[in-house]
Amino acid sequence: MNITEKILAKSSGSREVHPGEIIESRVDLAMSHDGTSPPTINTFRKIADKVWDPDKIAIVFDHNIPANNIGSAEFQKITREFVKTQGIKKFFAHGEGICHQVLPEKGLIKPGSVVVGADSHTCTYGAFGAFATGMGATDMAMVFATGKTWFMIPETYEITVNGMLKSYVTSKDLILNIISTIGSFGATYKALEFNGETIENMDVSGRMTMCNMAVECGAKNGIMEPNKATLNYLKELNVSSFEILNSDKDSNYEKNYSFEVNELEPQIACPHNVDNVYPVSEVNGAGIDQAFIGSCTNGRLGDLKLAAQVLNGRKVHEDVRLIIVPASKEIYHDALKLGLIDIFLDSDAIICNPGCGPCLGAHMGVLGEGEVCVSTTNRNFVGRMGDPKSEVYLANPAVVAASAIAGEIKDPREL
Repeated sequence: MNITEKILAKSSGSREVHPGEIIESRVDLAMSHDGTSPPTINTFRKIADKVWDPDKIAIVFDHNIPANNIGSAEFQKITREFVKTQGIKKFFAHGEGICHQVLPEKGLIKPGSVVVGADSHTCTYGAFGAFATGMGATDMAMVFATGKTWFMIPETYEITVNGMLKSYVTSKDLILNIISTIGSFGATYKALEFNGETIENMDVSGRMTMCNMAVECGAKNGIMEPNKATLNYLKELNVSSFEILNSDKDSNYEKNYSFEVNELEPQIACPHNVDNVYPVSEVNGAGIDQAFIGSCTNGRLGDLKLAAQVLNGRKVHEDVRLIIVPASKEIYHDALKLGLIDIFLDSDAIICNPGCGPCLGAHMGVLGEGEVCVSTTNRNFVGRMGDPKSEVYLANPAVVAASAIAGEIKDPREL
């Protein structure tokens, strides 16, 4: 069996499982946020009075924090009351950051575990060797009540990556290149298993970016076997009592993809699909109104360092607004200590509190009609960041920073 099959077999109490088989799985951690908690709570109240285990539920306020309208305030009020009534202690509602960054930082993600979240980018946790996937509020309500859910065992695509990423080329460029190859719907309900020397040598931040965007080609989950960097990260957080599962050498995969990255250049996903990807050299010069660095994809410290490297001593173009949102309070602290925030402020960037920010077009940095944004986020669908007649390009933090300076899509290697 491969790693995904082994985790699901273990969680269902089976010796082995096979693609297409439907199992009942025990959940190790369930997560919802300020946007998905109230619908989950409403359904939960129709089927149960007490959650199955308050210590295995985490709730994070990140999508609209602080509340930006009456509806958001009501959602958060309902959730606070539920948390208090149910005795849920893993509650993060004071600007701790984006759920997919906060949970790993708090040591809540373990290799070999089953994690479900009422958010599609829950697949991020596959970077730690966990089976992690998103689900809707009705399914999450059943998990809250029973601690179990059902899965159909997915077929797995093996994604092997070798070579070394060049300067200003990141894991974001790699995953965009992979998605452009597979297609937006090319891996629907498949597991994407990433391996190869590039993945083995990748830091935790890069691995999280890769798994975060697995869902953008329809995948059920993205996953990697923990490497040395991952194990060191968990050790520093005193995370223990977990089992590392590895794919057998004779594992079966529905498809095998191979990528070599030595000559890869920065990639751009053009409107309005994540698989509409081109090298930055072919998109250079496209005008922009806004640039955004942040999100659960690229709001980590390494991303901010890369952006600061480009922005240091330079000014944002007078016709562009650059918004920077650290993915967590911890990252914000570290960025302050390293002087990154000073660099951003001196460049005329706008710094916002940790959270999802402009990514979903509901809080800060909403786009108006006809406006164009280059963003480090994970989706560029019609209306994703605001008006349906706005446009979003996706890129790595260095490209976004360079573009903010130039006032148009720009290869950072040209600055």
